[in-house]
Amino acid sequence: MATNLLATATNSWRTQSWALRIMRLWLGCTWIYAGWDKATDGGFLTRGSATFIGTQLSGYSTHSPLGQGLFNKLMEHSIQVGASVMVSEFAIGLATLLWVAPTLAAFGGFSISLGLWLVSSFHVSPYFLASDTVYAVLWLSYLLLIRNKRKGFSMSLERRGAMRLGIIGALSVAFAGVGKFFTPKATQDSAAGATATKIVKLASLKVGGSTNFLLADGSPAILFRTKTGVFAYSAICTHQGCTVAYVPAKKILKCPCHGTEYDPLKSAKPIVGPATKPLGTVKVAISGAWVILA
Repeated sequence: MATNLLATATNSWRTQSWALRIMRLWLGCTWIYAGWDKATDGGFLTRGSATFIGTQLSGYSTHSPLGQGLFNKLMEHSIQVGASVMVSEFAIGLATLLWVAPTLAAFGGFSISLGLWLVSSFHVSPYFLASDTVYAVLWLSYLLLIRNKRKGFSMSLERRGAMRLGIIGALSVAFAGVGKFFTPKATQDSAAGATATKIVKLASLKVGGSTNFLLADGSPAILFRTKTGVFAYSAICTHQGCTVAYVPAKKILKCPCHGTEYDPLKSAKPIVGPATKPLGTVKVAISGAWVILA
């Protein structure tokens, strides 16, 4: 089966035009690299890391047109979502290079690019600065070229095709596993990426008030002011990574996914489960007329 797979892949490269070869090589290698980049990132599937997929989803939820509700659902299963994306990128890249279910692989690449545009780069302006839109168009063009070449748009699989997909799936999981050997230890710092950036003018934040803001990595945080000064916490729930919200009437931070409540006046410790860890602390300070990230 492996010999037949390589023979089919080699023959496909020989019979294609240079334009299609270039598109196929670029897209396949880029998608494999995207999976490898995640596989070798120790924080991607590690809760509390600045690069944790849940933290990224939480940041995306503040500007995506898809709505907070969908992101809360995704953040509940953020590790599974991250692992699925990583393995899918490996699979699409390998399938593209080896010519295994090429129509299905191209459609998968187009779907991921379109999804990333809606999730992470929808509000990028001007639009041509968002690489996700470029890849969506490139995958779509590649898909249409394949359709014309194969004289039909079918993603059905015969027995041999299913077996080849199984090989691609196994290779994708293996690549993800191998990536762990090249992974540096994840940094457990919920405030990673924060720099000395202005958050809000002190005069505009009344004593007893609060305001939401974003850290440098796009993750949400919330700032409080009391008679004794200012303090801030990460707005990412320590249970499943959903975004918590402040409830002024009760003076608590509450997670909309599973109901965890945190007391901001007591180091953001959970007072109602299921979370057991407090929210991450974000270092802030007063500098002149501004509250800044310390």
